[in-house]
Formats: sequence, C-alpha cells, structure tokens
Amino acid sequence: MSSPPDDGPIYRLLTGRDDRAFCDRVSQALEQGWRLYGSPSLCWDEAGDYMKAAQAVVWKDADVT
Repeated sequence: MSSPPDDGPIYRLLTGRDDRAFCDRVSQALEQGWRLYGSPSLCWDEAGDYMKAAQAVVWKDADVT
C-alpha cells in the first residue's frame, strides 16, 4: 500500500470558504491520489458572513467503509 504524501494520516477534512480556492484544493487532493469520502457539508458563517464548506477525503489505498 502506498502512503499519503509526507507520511500523513489516511483521512483529511478539507475546510474553508466555499469559493474557487476551496474547489481547487479539493481538485488538487484528488489529483494527488486522495478520494472523496462522503458528501460535502455547507454551513453559513455568521461572523464572517460567508458560506463554509467541508469535504472529507481518504488516501486512495485506504481500506475504509
């Protein structure tokens, strides 16, 4: 089994403002070998007055259900 970059964990939760930069981060993770895990989540950040997004990803060889 191959390891994630920098010997990191097999699970990551990407979070941030729901914008192009966030979508680029998720796309970059997919290009590196991560795969989506579950559905994305959105919530309104009242303090910042913007939509926040979260997407879980797991390493391509991770044995998760």
